Amino acid sequence: MPPPKASARKSILPPRRDDDLASSRDNEGVEDWMTPKALLKPDDQLDLTEAQLKEEFTRVLTANNPHAPENIVRYSFKDGCFKQIPHVDQIAVHFQIDSNLLHRDSDEARRQLATESMAALSDTALSQLSSAIAEAREAGSGESEEPVPEPEGRKQSIVVKPKSETKPANQFNFSERASQTFNNPYRERGIQTEPPPRADYAANANQWEIYDAYMEDLAQQEKAKEKKTTSKREDEKKRKTLQIESTSDDISRVEHSSKILERMVNQNTFDEISQDYKFWDDTSDEFRDQEGSLLPLWRFSHEPAKRLAVTSLSWNTQYYDLFATGHGSYDYLKPTKGLVLCYSLKNPSYPEFEFETESGVMCLDFHPDYPYLLCAGFYDGAVGVFNVLRPGSAQYMCTAKGGKHTDPVWQVRWQRDDIDNNLNFYSTSSDGRVCCWTLVKNELNCTDIIHLRLDEGLQEPTTDTSQLIHLGCGTSFDFHRSLDYLFLVGTEEGKIHKCSKAYKSQFLDTSVAHQMAVYRIHWNVFHPKVYISCSADWTVKIWDHSYHKQEPLFVFDLGSSVGDVAWSPYSSTVFAAVTADGRVHVFDLNVNKYSSICDQMVVSKKKTRLTHIAFNPTQPIVIVGDDRGYVTSLKLSPNLRKMPKEKKGLAAMQATKQPSKEEQEIAKIEKLMALVKEPEPAKRE
Repeated sequence: MPPPKASARKSILPPRRDDDLASSRDNEGVEDWMTPKALLKPDDQLDLTEAQLKEEFTRVLTANNPHAPENIVRYSFKDGCFKQIPHVDQIAVHFQIDSNLLHRDSDEARRQLATESMAALSDTALSQLSSAIAEAREAGSGESEEPVPEPEGRKQSIVVKPKSETKPANQFNFSERASQTFNNPYRERGIQTEPPPRADYAANANQWEIYDAYMEDLAQQEKAKEKKTTSKREDEKKRKTLQIESTSDDISRVEHSSKILERMVNQNTFDEISQDYKFWDDTSDEFRDQEGSLLPLWRFSHEPAKRLAVTSLSWNTQYYDLFATGHGSYDYLKPTKGLVLCYSLKNPSYPEFEFETESGVMCLDFHPDYPYLLCAGFYDGAVGVFNVLRPGSAQYMCTAKGGKHTDPVWQVRWQRDDIDNNLNFYSTSSDGRVCCWTLVKNELNCTDIIHLRLDEGLQEPTTDTSQLIHLGCGTSFDFHRSLDYLFLVGTEEGKIHKCSKAYKSQFLDTSVAHQMAVYRIHWNVFHPKVYISCSADWTVKIWDHSYHKQEPLFVFDLGSSVGDVAWSPYSSTVFAAVTADGRVHVFDLNVNKYSSICDQMVVSKKKTRLTHIAFNPTQPIVIVGDDRGYVTSLKLSPNLRKMPKEKKGLAAMQATKQPSKEEQEIAKIEKLMALVKEPEPAKRE
């Protein structure tokens, strides 16, 4: 019989204490939900008001990782450059472990289960086979005569006989043989070498550094492409030069005779012009009241020089039928290539010599003693020397390392050889420098003569680099005929500076000559103190540099921008100027001190403007260049080339004590200057 439940409950419940019994008696009849709950308040809790407790604070939780980078750059093989990734992974991995758990339904799990079941089956089969063999051996070892009857339901034991290993027949008469060979002894060798050089390198890989490296690589690729193209062009030029050389060898044999024949043909073609050049004198000058005219002769042009402005004209000092023209562009927004052409009056149809330049030619000058040397200034600030006897490029050319100008070179002039008998010439440019270039071996050495500063008083150069030096723009200059150290410089601001080679830091004198740029300054051929200037302010002015007043002696307003002015080589009072409206003005101060004695339109089109003019040293001819690339030769009428009559014979000249031609020309212009000059004020003692 099982014991009663009450006794079992008494055995399970623990004995109660007296305190518990008392509390249970007090709480009898009170339910659990009615008992008050005591609140536990920590000591450091804040005391908040009802308004503060009811205040709501909103917090937005996002799945973005605050530590995830925002400027990750990856290389895009599609675009071939580095690009910034637009989407960044926001997952933050706190723990990761590699496991070998496989899902039961996966292919890999099925394969493993199949291999494990096959292995288990093979193990059970082997164990059954081994037990059967052992039982068979035990049955065979018993020598009982009577066979032991086997039960009906039991199967016969399986006896497995080991297979006899049969050796396969040898079909190739192979015989197994063994031999022992000699083993080479081991040797140890040690070699000590110097350790390879090491260097510590540290760098930061940033986005901008990657970008810079990429741009450098791109620039190198472009340079490689340019080298390929330039190499192809050079190969083509070499082929052309080889073809030209092969043909030039054949032409050089008949060059001299072909030139003579060409000149004979041109003389027959332009027979009327040749007759006018030699014998024409305008008889109508007797009825013009000392006014003259200009007869157009040849017009020189070359197909590559068309639409290139004539920027300079220079007659040869020994061959008076030869002159050089420089071609470039005055349109600074459209810089072009340049040409140097040498024409002869004996062959007006084609130039005698031709030189192509990469930059526009701005000025030229033949050497007075070496007629084959021609110096030139270019638009890119370079200067060079051409040898007309050697066709091709310039024989001397300055470089950026050699101190070439940074702005266009407006004028060049040959000077006498220096102390070491080296050839030298001077140049002026818009960069405010007047430089001397010396020909030494195959180089041009540059020396700065003076800097054209804009301030009135030039000071000594200081080492203070904080001061900003403002330089003027030199547009023209000319050296004195007898004093080699004295020269004049005209600027774009309209000033004329009298300078000396001995004073590199200051000007001898400065005069505000014009209101606009000074295009040309030219010393008088006979008088050592007189010079002439022209400007874009439509004026031509004649000056005396020794005059105590800084004022011009004569001022002529031509009504248009004056591009060039030149003194005549046969008279001290005759000069000519060209203007932008296509007119040539010829003045003779001895005839008329107020206006020109010849004002003639030369160009055929109204928009064509004349740029330069030059007198022939011996013949009564002037050449005029325009902005279309044409050069026109003009012959002066008798009224424009009057010269003082001389008595024949040196004995008659000495007997009458007649002054020389130069003295007569000086006296003629001195007489005119005396009419204009004011006497100097008397000095107080």
